[in-house]
Amino acid sequence: MRLPLYSNKIENRIHHVIVVAAGKGGVGKSTVSVMLAWALKRSGKKVGILDADLYGPSIRKMIPCDKIAKTEQGRHYPANTQGLLSLSFADFSNSLQSNSMRAPMIDQWIREMTQNTNWGTLDFLIIDCPPGTGDILLSLSQQIKIDNAVIVTTPQEIALLDVRRTIKYFEQTHVPILGIVENMSFLLTNGEKVELFGSGGGASLSQEFQLPLLAELPFIPKLGTLSDKGFHIFESSDPVYDDLKNEINRIVLNIALKKGGEPLFSL
Repeated sequence: MRLPLYSNKIENRIHHVIVVAAGKGGVGKSTVSVMLAWALKRSGKKVGILDADLYGPSIRKMIPCDKIAKTEQGRHYPANTQGLLSLSFADFSNSLQSNSMRAPMIDQWIREMTQNTNWGTLDFLIIDCPPGTGDILLSLSQQIKIDNAVIVTTPQEIALLDVRRTIKYFEQTHVPILGIVENMSFLLTNGEKVELFGSGGGASLSQEFQLPLLAELPFIPKLGTLSDKGFHIFESSDPVYDDLKNEINRIVLNIALKKGGEPLFSL
């Protein structure tokens, strides 16, 4: 399947670009990215979310669009869902197709999704990164100015091995890290916390790299079903999500309060 590639450059007005990264698959980067985007949107900000995982795009499944993404006269326009803009490689490719590509094609597609997409004026562009620190992340760093990173991990040491490399990558590329989110920290059952994947991983990284621990998010089995259906936690009145909503809102508040000691934005 031949996909349309263009070389134009659109001057967008994006005030803050935040990448959500881990270097590890399966820790919930996409879930955290989507929840963070919706929380920022609910705080009154203009928000877009870019699914930069060209090999396994999942954002379109998690954010079904009211108004689909399109390409007109060599320019791409993101999808729109209740005012939240989003763009995924799935908008351009067959979802069942194997997305195999070499570095030059990766670089071209990242350019298309950043420089040749009409994002317009945004307070925040959230970028959901793929696992690893390879060609896609390198292309992102070259094609768009990344203001900050949020690091996602799960508690177990096997996840921390890859996450450490990702933290060091952002240190080497001089991207300030806002903090660490420990996802799937515990399962709350009958009022008792069950640590499914061990404990203390996020706190350990926080201490090791002197980074804020932004939140320890609970594991909620229902969340997978909700995401599969294209809904987000703020649309649900189920009390099972109340603690998770509070934690995500606390991340937004922590991000708002800190950027080198200065407020990142006002709420």
